[in-house]
Amino acid sequence: MNVYFHTFGCKANQYDTALVRQAFVDQGVVVVDDPDAADLAVVNSCTVTHESEAKLGRLVRRLARHSGRLETVVMGCAAALDDGRIASLPSVRAVVGGAEPARVLQAAGFAAPLTAASPPVPLSASSSSPVGPLSAGSPHPLSPSPFGRGGTTGRFRGLLKIQDGCDEHCTFCATTIARGANRSRGIPELVAEATALADHHAEVVLTGIHIGTYGQDRERGAGSGSARSLGELLEALISVVPSVRFRLSSIEATEVDDTIARLLIEAPVQLAAHLHAPLQSGANRILKRMGRHWYTAESYRARLEWLAERLPVFGLGADIIAGFPGESDAEHRETVALVEALPFTYLHVFPYSERPGAAAGRLGERVSPGAIHERARELRETGEAKARAYRARRQGERADGVVCGRQAGQVEVLTEDYLSVYLPTDQWNGRPRFEVTVR
Repeated sequence: MNVYFHTFGCKANQYDTALVRQAFVDQGVVVVDDPDAADLAVVNSCTVTHESEAKLGRLVRRLARHSGRLETVVMGCAAALDDGRIASLPSVRAVVGGAEPARVLQAAGFAAPLTAASPPVPLSASSSSPVGPLSAGSPHPLSPSPFGRGGTTGRFRGLLKIQDGCDEHCTFCATTIARGANRSRGIPELVAEATALADHHAEVVLTGIHIGTYGQDRERGAGSGSARSLGELLEALISVVPSVRFRLSSIEATEVDDTIARLLIEAPVQLAAHLHAPLQSGANRILKRMGRHWYTAESYRARLEWLAERLPVFGLGADIIAGFPGESDAEHRETVALVEALPFTYLHVFPYSERPGAAAGRLGERVSPGAIHERARELRETGEAKARAYRARRQGERADGVVCGRQAGQVEVLTEDYLSVYLPTDQWNGRPRFEVTVR
């Protein structure tokens, strides 16, 4: 059987797809890049925005048109919250909430063995495959064993998923509903996986849904072992696998504790000088309406300014929601002012999108679509201007680069501060990591 895979959404989704793909390969499947050559498609879905689900629908319909025989299995976050709309799309064979490889294999028609950590669960539109207590000796629910070797964002950049789920309840977010509570993997298991990834990857990205809370569930007794933190995990990884450059995916600014800050400052070769720190709004009243109780605009700014003063090179990105319910013009201006004050090098701006089941849908005080569009445009233009200014400042400087792509006669190299530098293929010596000049 030939199977085509497609992933929407975050790096955690990419990691999940890698494990499912490996499970299929272990069953003798051939993975193909062309859906026209496939007997089955497996699509990992995202529920962050309405647009991500609209893209899912368009892809599934397009796959159905490719061939009358091609069926699709839809997995992931949007699948976990499906009310029947995904299941009713043409040629959808099954909708599998979550990303448990055995369940996706079953949906595809394989008689895959189920582990003690993942008992048989009826396939349904609403099932999100919650993780229950582990029996003695059973593998951790997030363990890639026996299926995988981590995810990848290219030949030389690997993904290491350190936790899943989130204990917060941001009013705009449906991912927590789909993914469930925070569940952290153990440090020994992660060190072992990172060691294996280091055989083939020059950079490893630590990913998850709320990585700043890594270990807090284990501290509360939900897992085995002593209390741990993301900082302790990073120290362990850097100690055992010093040859790799680690990078943090999205992390809350106020969850960058003193250990993480020290490593960013003192170990730039091992930990990339880059943070993606979700802001969402620069207005404290809107942050409260969003349910983001653990920081204020002031504490967010203070932490990032403190770091920026101590890092000679610093890539800084953020997510921002434009037009959240109740956001006034003055509060939008507060967000713009904070963006202008901080040393951002790029922004991800999202027009507010109501998600099914998320509490923001019950808040009222809707912002008009036109105002949302204009606020998003202004924020994007501000972010683009800051990106141009930062790149101009870095022009001609040397950087620590890792190859992350290759096409059209060029090699794309990613610097420690998250800049892409493109080199002609004939100027590349074949090494995955090398010093490069920012152009």
